[in-house]
Amino acid sequence: MPKTKRTAQSAQAAKSRAPVCPECGSSAFIEDKIRGERYCNKCGYVMKEEMVDTGQEWRAFDGEQMSRRARGGAPLTFTKHDKGLTTEIGKGLGELYKVPAKKRAQYYRLTKWHKRLIKSKDRNLSFALSELQRIISFLNLPRPIHERIARYYEQAVNKGLVRGRSIESVVAAITYAVSREFSSPRTLDEISEASGVEKREIGRTYRYVARELEIRILPADPVTYVPRFCSMFGLSDKVQAKAIEILKKASKFDITSGKGPTGVAAAAIYVACVLAGEKRTQREVADIVGVTEVTIRNRYKELIEKLGIEDEVEKKAKEE
Repeated sequence: MPKTKRTAQSAQAAKSRAPVCPECGSSAFIEDKIRGERYCNKCGYVMKEEMVDTGQEWRAFDGEQMSRRARGGAPLTFTKHDKGLTTEIGKGLGELYKVPAKKRAQYYRLTKWHKRLIKSKDRNLSFALSELQRIISFLNLPRPIHERIARYYEQAVNKGLVRGRSIESVVAAITYAVSREFSSPRTLDEISEASGVEKREIGRTYRYVARELEIRILPADPVTYVPRFCSMFGLSDKVQAKAIEILKKASKFDITSGKGPTGVAAAAIYVACVLAGEKRTQREVADIVGVTEVTIRNRYKELIEKLGIEDEVEKKAKEE
């Protein structure tokens, strides 16, 4: 079909959907926001009255007045079970005594029926998202990750993936997946400590939820662990940059594939500390990262041998 003919047909369809005055057939209307009316521009027939003005009721004559007078509610968020549109009657027995004595029986009935009418899904989300808030605070994860975890958890509830599993394990598994997806990974040990769920249970639930929700997670890159580990050690930017440089070179030589990312990152940080003159022992690195000294020693030997910096590292170590 030619483009001009298709455009003409769409314009004609739009015109046919437009409101038409029942008196004169005109489609030209004027909206009077003061009176709340819409009337025909040709014959004056009132098409609609008592319209609600959704615009602002205040005026501003400069940017300062606009910023001071502008207001609005909080944005919708998946981190709350009702998206932030909370309607809650009472928050405990303490609120009951703030109500006049004559109204307390009515207040108590309203509170009771409000709780009864809440759906099981909302009760589940309410508990799970409060647990998620605690884990996010413990792990110090950013707001975007919090939002994405809450959204994935709601999808899991809608698909019935939580049935037969503990809420804590599902929340912990999704937290582990999303933190890796956003290149801000946390180790299974950290997730387990924050949630109180065993690592084996988190791993089992993670594999199931990731498959059902089609969350495709690439293998963790050791580079993503370096900034956080260096911050935990209190190391300088020089050490961090050197460790990232070592890991990038190692990935080119295919040294990091098939190895645990935390162990490789810890070994690279240890090598960078030696080269930069900010010595840390393997025991200190192992305690912070959560891997064994043997793992760090093995990854350390592989890195310096295959990158050809063995002599340089040994020389720096002797100087210190």
